[in-house]
Amino acid sequence: MEAENLTQLSEFLLLGLSGAPQLQPVLFGLFLSMYLVTVLGNLLIILAVSSDSHLHTPMYFFLSNLSFVDICFISTTVPKMLVNIQAQSKHISYVWCLTQVYFLMMFAGMCNFLLVVMAYDRFVAIGHPLHYTVIMNPCLCGLLVLASWFIIFWVSLVHHLLMKRLAFSTGTEIPHFFCEVAQVLKVARSNTLLNNIVLYVATALLGVFPVAGILISYFQIVSSLMRMSSTEGKYKAFSTCGSQLCVVSLFYGTGLGVYLSSAVTHSSQSSSMASVMYTMVTPMLNPFIYSLRNKDVKGVLGRLLSRAASCP
Repeated sequence: MEAENLTQLSEFLLLGLSGAPQLQPVLFGLFLSMYLVTVLGNLLIILAVSSDSHLHTPMYFFLSNLSFVDICFISTTVPKMLVNIQAQSKHISYVWCLTQVYFLMMFAGMCNFLLVVMAYDRFVAIGHPLHYTVIMNPCLCGLLVLASWFIIFWVSLVHHLLMKRLAFSTGTEIPHFFCEVAQVLKVARSNTLLNNIVLYVATALLGVFPVAGILISYFQIVSSLMRMSSTEGKYKAFSTCGSQLCVVSLFYGTGLGVYLSSAVTHSSQSSSMASVMYTMVTPMLNPFIYSLRNKDVKGVLGRLLSRAASCP
């Protein structure tokens, strides 16, 4: 009963990136700008895909879903951080902290699954171009996205329910700017063995299998490209994968940076800075990568912007 009361009354303190008062206006302006750019960029991608019939293909369907998830991903952490900086407060309630943990795991997992699905889509498009429209039909595309949501919903829910059984004391300090699951487990006052086991198993399954799927897909893509006799055909086929390769490298590279910074240095400051790359920079750069390297998206965005500029 005592542990339960601790949980119900607990409130955490997010220490943030820096406690220096003179840096707070700079951090507020920087992260607000990054948040607005991220939301606007990804909304433009969604608008471009939905407004042009030429982009109603599996590749752009998955891209618009990724843009939606990126908006949700960054919206889970940044608004609360901006409110705390503006109010000069570090408090976050127990309920909101666990809510952050739940949605962060959900949207990070969905990014993971969508990158795998997009790699498979490119494999089918390059390896089996004559059967592409038959294999990647609208029913299968919708089923892949729904299955991804279903799996990650239950995985996140299991973590959420396991964390609700933990006890925390009021005023517990979390050396981060959001409630990251590993950091929250470190400050729990009760036994976290089961939570850590489930976390490691889920990370292994949801990390190893998706990465393996992406590697296998791109190995097959390279094999298909090697069998092509035309240099122009190779370049055209590979150019459709260039944007996704950049996004995959950015997503898993920053994720690996977060893991290494926390495992090797044991410095909360280094881990927080690495998490900025993972939770803010990656969602912000994704729309730029896809729009700058994709002529179709660039063309649609150009027409949308010129139409908006011509409106009185």
